Amino acid sequence: MKRIEPNLLLAIATAVPLALLVATASLFGEPGKTLKYVLLAVACTVLFVVFNGMMTKRMGTQRPPMIHPEAASTAVWASLFPLVLIVAAAVPVFFPGHDYGLLVIIGAVWFGVTLQSAIKARQAG
Repeated sequence: MKRIEPNLLLAIATAVPLALLVATASLFGEPGKTLKYVLLAVACTVLFVVFNGMMTKRMGTQRPPMIHPEAASTAVWASLFPLVLIVAAAVPVFFPGHDYGLLVIIGAVWFGVTLQSAIKARQAG
């Protein structure tokens, strides 16, 4: 059995707190914003991956995936992405009644970064 690619695992580990962020923002934020938060999370993630990929090709820059075997410390630093999103998911619980659209957008972009890293790792081999 092949082992799971670490960048894919990071993307999955970041998707779960993003879903938790959308859930807590929907439950504890302003009423009636559930569809807005779900659409923001999906649209911002997809748009970030597409447009950031286009910009890196256009600029001619190539960055390696976030976690790579040559530097073991990259896994530790990359684990901050899910951790920060878990903390962000707790914000609506402690400060209810606000619009958390910007927080969802930030979380979606962070998830897009990890998703793009998983895509780069898959393309690299």
